[in-house]
Amino acid sequence: MKFSVEIHAPREIVWSTLWQDETFRQWAGMIDPGTYMKGELKEGNEIQFISAENGYGVSSLVKELKQNEFLLLKHRADTQDSGQQKREDEWTGGSERYTLSEDNDVTTLTLMCDIPLRMEEYFIEAYPKALDKIKELSEKK
Repeated sequence: MKFSVEIHAPREIVWSTLWQDETFRQWAGMIDPGTYMKGELKEGNEIQFISAENGYGVSSLVKELKQNEFLLLKHRADTQDSGQQKREDEWTGGSERYTLSEDNDVTTLTLMCDIPLRMEEYFIEAYPKALDKIKELSEKK
């Protein structure tokens, strides 16, 4: 799936909005309420995205990272119990790509992601709401 939004803010601000804990929780919560990230966003590291509401999440490898420009995540395993235990593998092997390009103080954020087939309809509705939230938060800064 591919989603994109134009944001009237420099890409450094958009990047910060994407990955700082406080703002990450706000936009990711539009997809899955209470979602937070555990781990350091650094190339080669494993991070976890966990739902505070049900404890389910996904562990992902930071495969490629170019600060303020590009992030590629490769999903490794679905988890439960706040990341402590493995569960089904519907996200395993998928990827998410965040690309930021800037032209005249307008940043285009493009998100490409692999979604389990049974969840496509939900994400078609949820991801645009998350991108709108990223836009709102970034343009406030």
